[in-house]
Amino acid sequence: MNTNMPVDPQFTVWYQKHQKYLKLCGLQPKTIDAYSRAIRRIDNYFDSRIDDLTSEQLLEYFYDLLDDHSWSTVKLDLYGLKFFYARVLNKSWEKLPLIKPPKTSRIPDILSIRQLERLFIATNKLSYRVFFFTTYSMGTDNERGRATLTI
Repeated sequence: MNTNMPVDPQFTVWYQKHQKYLKLCGLQPKTIDAYSRAIRRIDNYFDSRIDDLTSEQLLEYFYDLLDDHSWSTVKLDLYGLKFFYARVLNKSWEKLPLIKPPKTSRIPDILSIRQLERLFIATNKLSYRVFFFTTYSMGTDNERGRATLTI
């Protein structure tokens, strides 16, 4: 999707106001860049009709965006547009569709002996088992009654 600066004069006014609000709110430069890019991309997508988007249009936009970009980009565009609507256009944000990235699960930093055993059993490749064993056995404590780990 196109992130070039649109040529619409009304958008230029809004964009400059958006930049001022982003800076005055104390956002980090990378966040300002991401939110600004999001607004340019959305304005280009809708041919400079960004000020009165319907839920259906936004749903379609974010659906299309997800085809080419990561969930992180989708969230940044959503947050950037929300900031733009709230600060620059002074409009409510209630009509926009709820967008949630898929939930991911991570291995916790500290695993119980039972969790470690399940991890070792589920790992088929010996070199990976050795890596997990070495990594996680450094924090185990046999003096507190915990079982000994075996590969």
